[in-house]
This record gives sequence, C-alpha cells and structure tokens, in this order.
Amino acid sequence: MFLIAHRFPHKGRGGSERFSVYFTNFAILVILLSASSTIGLLTYVQIQLPVLLLCGTMAVWVFYVQHQFAGVYWARQSEWDPIRVGMEGSSYYKLPKVLQWFTGNIGFHHIHHIRPRIPNYNLQQCCDETPDLQIVHPLTIRKSLRSVFLNLWDEKQKEIIGFDSAGRAAQG
Repeated sequence: MFLIAHRFPHKGRGGSERFSVYFTNFAILVILLSASSTIGLLTYVQIQLPVLLLCGTMAVWVFYVQHQFAGVYWARQSEWDPIRVGMEGSSYYKLPKVLQWFTGNIGFHHIHHIRPRIPNYNLQQCCDETPDLQIVHPLTIRKSLRSVFLNLWDEKQKEIIGFDSAGRAAQG
C-alpha cells in the first residue's frame, strides 16, 4: 500500500495531490540515494525492512481490532445507523500515551467514525469534553488479544464469534 499504491496520484485529482505525491517520491529518492552512498543500499534495506514489517503488522493489527472485537455492532445496509455504527461498530482502543501519540490518536476510532473531519490532535480533547463519547467501553491491549479468535459473524445471535463457537453450535 505505502510502498507502491501511494507512489502514484489518483486519476482525476488536482494539482496539489499530484505535487504532494511527486514531492514525497522525490524526497524518498533523495533519502534512498543519500543512504545508499553513505551506508550502502544493502545496509539501508536491512534497516528499513524490519521497520516496515513491524510497523505494517502493527497497523494491520490496530485496524483489525478496531472493527472486530467482542460486542461489536454490525448491520446490513437496511438497518444501518451511522451513530450506532460509530459508537458500537468501532472501538475505543485505549493505548498507553506513547502508543497513542505514535498512532495519531487512532484509538479514538469511534469518534473518527462519527466525525472523520476532527483532526487527530483534537480527538482526545473531543472525547474528554463530550460525555456521550465516554460511554464506550475501552478496548485495552490485553482485551484486544482475544480478538484474534473472533473471525465469524453469527447472524442469529448478532455477534462476532470464533471458529470454536461455530463448531460447537453446528454440533449442538
């Protein structure tokens, strides 16, 4: 996604987006050439690859647990309620302050889904000043680990379940 897809501007977009993409590509090229000429291309790749893999894995994890957790609300289009989807269909992933900073406050995902135009640096303040946004039960790192086993949506129970629960239900 970041290595390839974001290196090309979207078709039909304005000049500012094209400039941003081209400028970013130029900056990446300058960094790549500078690093290659000083520490060598192989050393640069050996530094960058683990960082990209670790950060990419963490990004996928955060996205996953913000949409698949015990008690999540999912609805078909005919039953869609944007406020309920925001408040119950995406998590408040309560992270330690340092991780909250590194992730750009994306743990306040429920607020982001309700009002995506609130800048990330205002999400904490928005949550603190809006009591209705505080009723969401936070998802902690420890609780989020249970989400690994939640893979299927049970239409009858209207809840997300794991394969083990589905197997027991099929047998019983």
